[in-house]
Amino acid sequence: MPHTRQPGSVGPVKKQFHTFCEPPHELELEGGGRLGPITLAYETYGRLNREKSNAILILHALTGDSHAAGIYAEDDPKPGWWDYLIGPGRPVDTDKYFVICSNVIGGCQGSTGPASVNPATGRPYGLTFPVITVNDMVRAQAHLLDHMGIDRLLAVLGGSMGGMQALVWSVLFPDRIMAAIPIATTAKHSPQQIAFNQVGRAAIMADSHFNGGDYYGGEIPRSGLSLARMVGHITYRSDEAMHERFGRKLRGKKALGYNFGIDFEVESFLHYQGDSFVERFDANAYLYITKAIDYFDLSMPSGSLTAELARAKCKFLVVSFSSDWLYPPYQSKEVVKSLLVNGIDATYCEIETRFGHDAFLLPGEMDTIIGNFLANLASRGGIKAPSVS
Repeated sequence: MPHTRQPGSVGPVKKQFHTFCEPPHELELEGGGRLGPITLAYETYGRLNREKSNAILILHALTGDSHAAGIYAEDDPKPGWWDYLIGPGRPVDTDKYFVICSNVIGGCQGSTGPASVNPATGRPYGLTFPVITVNDMVRAQAHLLDHMGIDRLLAVLGGSMGGMQALVWSVLFPDRIMAAIPIATTAKHSPQQIAFNQVGRAAIMADSHFNGGDYYGGEIPRSGLSLARMVGHITYRSDEAMHERFGRKLRGKKALGYNFGIDFEVESFLHYQGDSFVERFDANAYLYITKAIDYFDLSMPSGSLTAELARAKCKFLVVSFSSDWLYPPYQSKEVVKSLLVNGIDATYCEIETRFGHDAFLLPGEMDTIIGNFLANLASRGGIKAPSVS
């Protein structure tokens, strides 16, 4: 079914591309080695003001992409993943702000990643692609902003892995942002969070079609990637939300089958999520990006989160959700505590919700909180909306 454009939508948008770090000026990677050339896919919404001071960078989560808002065509069946938040008159108001969202390096939605062609061999990188980190993702984004002539951002904003990137922006480029809004995130992964990601990676690599990551042009590791997505999706929903939506309802039958087929609605839902994910995401990219967030540790190299966050100069709005058991509120509170110890202006909001980690992708209280925070930030900073031509 075509998407019916809602009031406040940015409407049709176009994916753009920027290529940089051409040899011999490759990006030096945190884990060693170099990468270049690099292409970032990105989208923009709204207009940049004359002072280039109204730009907001949207940072996507694990399996997200640059398509944060709008539609690609009038018959597009699905708008961008944060469409309800971004647009004219919406919390991230494109009448006031110039909004940018790029796909991270290591991804598979237009940016350079393991499925990209290695110019040295003429073949897809596969597992020869270098291991990247969240810091590397942010450094690549800084190159994009340089290309756009934007020296300082009004805000960086993202949930989950996007929240990690927002935190990195605050310490790697403290003079380039006025505010950071990390949502439903953490300063480092717990053993449980690493464990879930390892199960997903193991499922992919155990697939008979994985072929050491060199499956391009042949059968892809469909079963392994689908299973990885199923495991991941379980962590995105709270027990209450799963019970409310599925309970123990049966799928297409009136009685239990007493076999190993699909009996329950929740089983069918997970298989659907896995199968649809395979059609839009690359298995190698899943390996690389989950490894990047497992390596992420904002307390390094000193070992002290407070010491590392002392470099930040911006204002913070930190948001968590009460029923999020993937990134539980205590992890956001650890960030806020370190910010306050450093005397940094930080606002913390824990939102009561039954929707778990997925709450940051759903309309709710968060929208008003973010909208008001940005409006106050822009007002106090004397940020002007773009003039009408």
